[in-house]
Amino acid sequence: MNTILDMGRLTRTEKLRAMEELWQDINKADDEYQSPEWHGKVLREREVALNSGADEFVPWEDAKKTLRERTK
Repeated sequence: MNTILDMGRLTRTEKLRAMEELWQDINKADDEYQSPEWHGKVLREREVALNSGADEFVPWEDAKKTLRERTK
């Protein structure tokens, strides 16, 4: 089934409802999706960096601020 939504014509409630339906549908198929090998490698590398002190967590608000500044 091909569905194309004209997002500009939907109300906020309809958009939220559509997002919820999409999320529920995506979650049904979790077992069908295999994470790519490179993703696991990146996660392992980041865990090592975090555990060794070479990296650290950044509060989400700080991360968003940094990203916004980079895109100016």
